[in-house]
Amino acid sequence: MKSFYLNNIVYYIAGSAAVVFVISYFQPAMFRIGGLVLLLLGIAVLVDAVLIYSKKNGMDAGRTVSDRFSIGDLNKVVIRLNNHYGFPVRTSIIDELPVQFQERKWIRKVTIARNGHEELEYTLKPDTRGEYVFNDINVFAHAPLGLVKRRTIFPAQQIVKVYPSYVQMRRYQLLAVSNRLQEAGVKKIRRIGHSMEFEQIKEYVIGDDYRTINWKATARKEALMVNNYTDERSQQVYCLINKGRVMKMPFDGMTLLDHAINAALVLSNVALVRQDKAGLITFEKNLDTFILADKKPTQMNLVLETLYRQKTDFLEPDFEKLFSVIRNRITNRSLLVLFTNFESLESLQREMAALKKIAHYHLLLVVFFQNTELKSVIENNATSLEDIYIKTIAEKFAFEKRQMVKE
Repeated sequence: MKSFYLNNIVYYIAGSAAVVFVISYFQPAMFRIGGLVLLLLGIAVLVDAVLIYSKKNGMDAGRTVSDRFSIGDLNKVVIRLNNHYGFPVRTSIIDELPVQFQERKWIRKVTIARNGHEELEYTLKPDTRGEYVFNDINVFAHAPLGLVKRRTIFPAQQIVKVYPSYVQMRRYQLLAVSNRLQEAGVKKIRRIGHSMEFEQIKEYVIGDDYRTINWKATARKEALMVNNYTDERSQQVYCLINKGRVMKMPFDGMTLLDHAINAALVLSNVALVRQDKAGLITFEKNLDTFILADKKPTQMNLVLETLYRQKTDFLEPDFEKLFSVIRNRITNRSLLVLFTNFESLESLQREMAALKKIAHYHLLLVVFFQNTELKSVIENNATSLEDIYIKTIAEKFAFEKRQMVKE
């Protein structure tokens, strides 16, 4: 592979010498000047080449990157550079990024002191799940006179897997832990009502609900004793993800399906942190994934790996088949969070019968997406007849969305 390159200034000087030679056709005295320019240029290029090739391994480069990326988030990449020359070196670095980024003009320039070290940091934001392949690092080291540059290719192939947004998952996990500390008494909050999951019997203190007095325990202890209740735990929470055609719509660089997967990951993690059981169902025309709700230590990793592998042909979903699976395989009443999308009242009404049957046996929460592009169209002022038509249609869709929420 070619490693010797001339900088543009060499061609500019050589071109200038060629112009001098042309002029010398009319002014013969100029011929010597042109020859002298070429001679000096040749000597300078030779000196520059000797300096930049004076060491076999004049530069070192390597890449530090996590073995997994978080989709839709900024992920850090660091390139380490070492200069083994006895003089400062200007470098141009080209990192061969994964093809998914479609970045063909990525280049960074940095000057490294003699026998010095530099770290070049940048971020990448992937918008699809899957395997991303980083290839080699190309370093162009410029010689001291700036006439010659030497290309060195450092093998740095690495496969990085892009997972659902575990960055958001960790962020909301901290919020969940904070809420649990509040329940433990770090910060008092007023609760309306209370759960009926028994925890222990304790002595009555001022402020306890007198309705929870345990009279049998009071008689035995000859002191007022009350039943203490805690929030219900070990409840089953299932995330249901529609992988059908309606989830192919793009938003903020990702499909609605990827946004739903990110939200399901966050919700599952919060449920497990709160000592509840998390499960997962993905479906389109047929059922694709079914993970039984559990709170075992490996459950979160199972959900994460399953969401990472999700693929779809974006076919029309079958909600009746979904109800059949739920009815047969989820025996206890559970919280079902359905991630789907409806763009018209007619599409919602077609599936309403199946949704009502699911809601009869379980607590069903339907999550669908608001089209923020419509909001921006509605807020813009119409300046032409075409704009009025577009704005009217946008308002119609926005009104239908509000009607669907009421349904």
